[in-house]
Amino acid sequence: MNQNPTPKKNTVALAMVFSLFFLWAISNNLLSPVVNKMMSLFNINQARAEFVETSYWFAYFLFPIPIAMFMKRFSYKAGIVLGLLISAVGGLLFLPVTSLHSFPLYLCAFFIVAIGMCFLETAANPYVTELGDPATAPRRLNLAQAFNGLGAFIAAMFLSKLILIDDATAAAMPDAEIHNFKLTYAIFGIVLILIAVVIIFTKLPRIQAEDDDTENSGKLISFKVLRRRHLRNGVIAQFFYNGGQTAVNSLFIVYCVKYAGLTPEKATTLFGFYMLAFLLGRWIGAWLMGKFQPKNMLVVYGIANVLLCLVICLTGGMTAIYAMMGISFFMSIMYPTQFSLALTDLKGETKSGSAFLVMAIVGNSILPLLTARFQISLANPSLAYIIPLVCFAVCAWYGWKGHIVKD
Repeated sequence: MNQNPTPKKNTVALAMVFSLFFLWAISNNLLSPVVNKMMSLFNINQARAEFVETSYWFAYFLFPIPIAMFMKRFSYKAGIVLGLLISAVGGLLFLPVTSLHSFPLYLCAFFIVAIGMCFLETAANPYVTELGDPATAPRRLNLAQAFNGLGAFIAAMFLSKLILIDDATAAAMPDAEIHNFKLTYAIFGIVLILIAVVIIFTKLPRIQAEDDDTENSGKLISFKVLRRRHLRNGVIAQFFYNGGQTAVNSLFIVYCVKYAGLTPEKATTLFGFYMLAFLLGRWIGAWLMGKFQPKNMLVVYGIANVLLCLVICLTGGMTAIYAMMGISFFMSIMYPTQFSLALTDLKGETKSGSAFLVMAIVGNSILPLLTARFQISLANPSLAYIIPLVCFAVCAWYGWKGHIVKD
């Protein structure tokens, strides 16, 4: 039976997998400017434009179980390569879709990109937790997610400006935004193909959990893993975290432009700083986990975000925008910390557990849409942030009690 790979092999494998965290961050964090762009491109309200997020994240509900079955039958590496290629196809589809000018076709393209990204997340998160000492898994996954934060910052600060160009340029060159839009996704697709080729020719080590999978005669997916209380709670916490995060992320630019009266150019710049706060939170959080227990940090960060959501609800305007930046900082460690705590002691059922945790990302399809509907229906749109407040309260509870392994 193969043992876990040596530290040297771990380093090579981790470097390759860390790049995947960077890639799906770019894909995920381009959605916020896209939502704002769809509102103007098709003259629709923000609730309908949020179907971009819904179509993208719904793939995460439909595909994790088939993906986990695929990886259990083959390997993490096979799942990563296939995911890269599927997302590449979705990115290249933007070339014909932009010419057809159809909102449903845009949604289909985003859905295909998301299927591939779902492969990457279902594979990469548990793979990182298995590549090393289980005791340091939360810190290792937070370090990996720090590269996710870097991708989020680049998408927000630079790539979003290609999608939301300034008003003067849009007036002078009406087709510029569409051209930049399709070119951004097409180039992204080509990059994904190149990385898939590199990974095909790179030897990624098998880990103990994969050998356990091979030896188990059992099923390709284990629903029995849901009997583990800490995993069930982790799925619930991930549902609320993802929904709360995406509600704040996807509506940030809309809030800046529609409710705070800022220009799209100023809003995208602030969105860049918003994601810079997220990036700093990831790096600082990974460092702090060398000094404090991840579960305790999750409690503190969750409570901090509950308080910041209260600030948004009670103030609005630029104060609310600065509070959102604080939320971005404190959100940074939540996803990887909850993910790694939920996978504790799953052993040969790690892939199945990972699949259910990734499925919880469906919260991104539901809670942001609900938040958007509250924003357009309430006299005070800032009160809609009561929904993310509840989400972060659940995260704090998971760090306090929900993560405890009892069975």
